[in-house]
Amino acid sequence: MSWASDNNIHRLLVANRGEIACRIIKTAKKLGLETIAVYSDADADALHCIEADHTIHIGSSSPAESYLNSHRILAAAQQLNADMIHPGYGFLSENADFAQCCQRSNIIFIGPPVKAIAEMGSKSRAKTIMSQAGVPIIAGYHGQNQSTSHLLKEAKQIGFPLLIKAASGGGGKGMRVINDVAEFNNVIESARREAMSSFGDPILLLESYLPSARHVEVQIFFDRQGKGVYLFDRDCSLQRRHQKIIEEAPAPGLSDSIRKAMGEAAVTAGSAIGYEGAGTVEFLLANDRFYFMEVNTRLQVEHPVTERITGIDLVQWQIKTACGEPLPLAQNELICQGHAIEARIYAEDPSQNFLPSSGRLIHLEWPQHDDIRIDAGVQQGDFFSSWYDPMMAKIIAWGENRQASIQTLIQTLETTYLTGFKNNRDYLLLLINHSDFQQEKLSTSFISQHINKHASTLSRLQKKYLLSIAALYQYHMYGANIDIASSTGSMPSIHYFYLDESEYCIQVDNNNGFYQLLLADEHYAMKVSWKEEKQGLSGLLHDQKTTQRFRILPLPRQQLAVFLPDCSATLSLPGAQATINKTADQLLTAPMNGIITTVNVKKGTTVQTGNILLTMEAMKMEYAIKAPHDGVIGLVERQPGDQVGLGDILIAYQETTDAAG
Repeated sequence: MSWASDNNIHRLLVANRGEIACRIIKTAKKLGLETIAVYSDADADALHCIEADHTIHIGSSSPAESYLNSHRILAAAQQLNADMIHPGYGFLSENADFAQCCQRSNIIFIGPPVKAIAEMGSKSRAKTIMSQAGVPIIAGYHGQNQSTSHLLKEAKQIGFPLLIKAASGGGGKGMRVINDVAEFNNVIESARREAMSSFGDPILLLESYLPSARHVEVQIFFDRQGKGVYLFDRDCSLQRRHQKIIEEAPAPGLSDSIRKAMGEAAVTAGSAIGYEGAGTVEFLLANDRFYFMEVNTRLQVEHPVTERITGIDLVQWQIKTACGEPLPLAQNELICQGHAIEARIYAEDPSQNFLPSSGRLIHLEWPQHDDIRIDAGVQQGDFFSSWYDPMMAKIIAWGENRQASIQTLIQTLETTYLTGFKNNRDYLLLLINHSDFQQEKLSTSFISQHINKHASTLSRLQKKYLLSIAALYQYHMYGANIDIASSTGSMPSIHYFYLDESEYCIQVDNNNGFYQLLLADEHYAMKVSWKEEKQGLSGLLHDQKTTQRFRILPLPRQQLAVFLPDCSATLSLPGAQATINKTADQLLTAPMNGIITTVNVKKGTTVQTGNILLTMEAMKMEYAIKAPHDGVIGLVERQPGDQVGLGDILIAYQETTDAAG
C-alpha cells in the first residue's frame, strides 16, 4: 500500500509548468499519487506533460489565458477528479482567491491558509504585522497615503539612498533605487506605472536602502497543529534586476548567534500569521543586524539547496501536512550537512541586458555526478518559448564545505552544453569564479559592483581560441579547401567564420599534426587531439601557454557551437551569414513573444541607424527595435497593443534601400 492509498488521496493536479512541475510530479509519484499536468498551446509537448499520468489543455499560450486562469484550472481539476492542487511557485501560488476557490471546491490546496496569503501579499501589511510581533524591520514608510508630496516627505525623513517597492510586488517589478531628492518625482511615477502594469496595484512603500546588505532567507515549515520549525538559511545575494541567479545554503559567514536569532525570528513571523506548510522569510543582513523584508507564502525556486543540506523532501512534507499530518521532526532533530549551491540556467542574453531568448533546443547535455542535482523542465528538441519565465533549469551542487561545492558547480557548468538560443551559462561561470564570491564577500550589489556591462563580451584571447578550434575542426572533418601542391608544399587551408556579425579569416597549415595558424596578422602554433562524441567532437587544444578542454557541435543552417571551459560561441559559416545578413538588412522581426507598446514610424519614414522604430514588452521588460541602417520604411505591420510571436515581421525597409546604408 502507498501513502496515497492509506490516506484515500488519489490524484494531484500541478497548477504550473516547467521544472517545478516536473519536480512536484516526481515526489507525488513516490507517494503513490496519480499526477495531472495542465498545459497551454505552447506546452503541448512539454516535459511536465510527458512525465505526468494525465494531461489536460487549459488555454492559449498567453499566461492570462492558461496558467493564470484560475477558473480553467479548477474546471480541469474537477473534470479529472483531482483531490489536491499544488501551485508550485509563481502564477497562482500566492493568490488568496485561488486558494479560497480550491477550498470551496473541496480540493486540498497545498499551501498556507488563505488569511496568511492575503496578509503577506501586501508588503505594507506584512511589515505592520511583523513590527507588532517584534520581528526587526528596516526603517521605511508603508502607509496608505500615496500622494507624491507625502511620499517625498516620508523619504526625506528616512534619508537617501532609498529603495522603492511595489506593495503587491515581487521579482523586482516596480523596484527602484533613488539616490537623491532631485530624481524622486520621476522615479516614483515610473515605479507606479510598472507596479500597476505588473500587479494591478500602484501602491508603493519606501525603505532605507542598504547597498552593502546581504539577502539572507530562512526556510520555515508549519503543520496544522501549530508546530513550526526553521530549516536553516540561504544566501540569495547574487541578483540581476533584483532577481536571484545563485543561491546557497547554509548562508556563509554567519555566526551561530545570528543564525539562531534569524531562524527564531522567522518562526515568530510564521506564528504571527498562523502559518501552515512551507514558507520563506526573507531578511536583509547588514553589520550583523537583520531586518525583515517579506514572507513568500509558497515553495521557493531555491528550495533544493535546503533539501540537499537537510536530506528532507520539502514537497513531500507539503503534501503530507496539507492532509493534516504533523511535522515528522522537531527543531532539535534537524541537521545541516555540508554546503549546497544552486545556479539558475536562463534562456537570456547577458550582453543585451538579459533579454529573454527563445528557440529550438538543438543540443542539451548535462554532466553526471553524484554530488549534482539538476532540476530541468526541458529536454533536447524542445522549443523554448518566451511566453513564460526564461528559467529553463537549475543546477544544484553539494560539497562537504563551501569551496568543494563551488568547485563541483564550476566543473558542472564547464561541461554543460546547450545550443539553440542565448543563455547565461558563461555568465554564471564568470560570477562563481570571481574571487570576491569565493571569499564570501557577498551583497545584493555584488553584480553591479563587480561585473560591468562588458563582462560577458568575449575577450580577444577567447575569440582566438574559439576561432582556432572551429578552423581546426573544419580542417579535420573536410581537409584543406585548397588542395594544390606547389614547390614549397601544400597551400594553407583558409576558413571564414562570422562571430557577433564580424567576419574572421583564419589560415591553417598542417605540418605533420603540428598546426601553424594565422589570424589577423598573428602567427601561432597549436596541436589538437580529438575524441568522438554522440554528437560532435571533444578534445584538447595545446599551445605554448596552456592546454584547454573543448567541445564542438555542428548545428543546422551552417553553424558551429564551440565550448571552452570559460566561454562559448556560435559561429556562422559564410553561407549561413549571407542569409542572416540579407534577412536582417531588410526585415525586422520580433525577437520574442510580446506586446507592441509604441510605434514611432510609418510607411515612407526616413530613418537613420540606431533610431528606435518601435518598442515591445515581454516578461515585463521593454525592448526597443532599432534601425539597423539608414533607409526608408516600406512596411509597418504592427500597431500598439498588438500581440506578436517570435519571428513575426514587424517592419520592412523599402526594397530600393541601399543595404550598405
